[in-house]
Amino acid sequence: MSTTTVETPATVSERTAEAPRRTRGRGDKSLAGSLASHGILIVASLIALFPIVWLIFLSLGPDKDDYLHPGGIWKKMTFDNYSFVLQHTEFFSWLKSSLIVSLGTTVIGVLIAATTGYAVSRMRFPGYRKFMWVLLVTQMFPVAVLMVPMYQMLSDLKLIDSYLGLILVYCSTAVPYCAWLLKGYFDTIPFEIDEAGRVDGLTPFGTFARLILPLARPGLAVAGFYSFLTAFGEVAFASTFMLSDTKYTFAVGLQSFVSEHDAQRNLMAATAVLIAIPVSVFFYLVQKNLVTGLTAGGTKG
Repeated sequence: MSTTTVETPATVSERTAEAPRRTRGRGDKSLAGSLASHGILIVASLIALFPIVWLIFLSLGPDKDDYLHPGGIWKKMTFDNYSFVLQHTEFFSWLKSSLIVSLGTTVIGVLIAATTGYAVSRMRFPGYRKFMWVLLVTQMFPVAVLMVPMYQMLSDLKLIDSYLGLILVYCSTAVPYCAWLLKGYFDTIPFEIDEAGRVDGLTPFGTFARLILPLARPGLAVAGFYSFLTAFGEVAFASTFMLSDTKYTFAVGLQSFVSEHDAQRNLMAATAVLIAIPVSVFFYLVQKNLVTGLTAGGTKG
C-alpha cells in the first residue's frame, strides 16, 4: 500500500520563496544601463563622424562659397571638384612628396627608436636613465624655437629643399616619443628570450633582429603609425624647408588654395578627402596590431 503526498498551495509558495534568487554577475548590466551605454556610444560615434561626413558633403558643392549655404548643395551635387584637383593641380606631385617623406620618416625613425629603446631596456650603461629623460626634454621645445637652428643646420649641410633634410627634421620629433614607447614594450618581453638567443650563439644584434623584433611587432606598428602621421600632416617645417612647388607635401599644397583675397574651400575640401585615403590605407594595414601595441607598452612584465 503506497501513500501519496499532496502538496498544498501553501507548501508550493513556501518552496518558491526559499529558492535562491539569481544574482547579477559582475559583467551583467541592467536594461537601463545597457540602453544608457549604447546611447552614449551612438552619440560619441556621431560626434566623431560628423566632421568627416561634413567635409565630404562640402566637397560635392561646385562653388567656393557653398559652405555659407550648405542646404543648396543637395540640388547641385557634383564630382567636378575631384576631377579638377586630379587634373589641374599638382596633386600627384604632392602625393609623391608626402609618401617619400612619410615612409622615409617611418622607416628611419622606427629603426632608430627600436634600437634605442632596446638598448635602454636591456643594457645598463652609465647614464642610461638620464638618456631617456634627455629624449623627453627635447619634446618640450615649441616649433618656433626649433625653426631657426634647424634651418641653419640644414643650410650648412646643403639639405634645404631636399627630402632627406625634411625626413631628418621629422625624425628628430618622432624618434624620442617612439623610443619611450618601444622601451616600455621591450620591457614586457621576457629577458629569458635574450639569454636563449645567446645560448644558441646569436650576437646581441642577431638576438634583437631575429627574436625580439618579431615579438615587438605590435609596438613597432604603433611607432610606425605615429611617425607616419607626424610626417604626413606637418605644415610648419615643410612650408619652411621645402622651396620647390614640385616638392610640396599635401599639408603645404593645401595652402595654395588660399590667397590673400580668396579661398577655394570647395577644392580644399575635395583635396582633403583625397588626402585621407593614403592615411586610411596605412591605418588599415597596421590596425590589427595598433590596440595591442598601445596597451602592452604601458605595463611592465
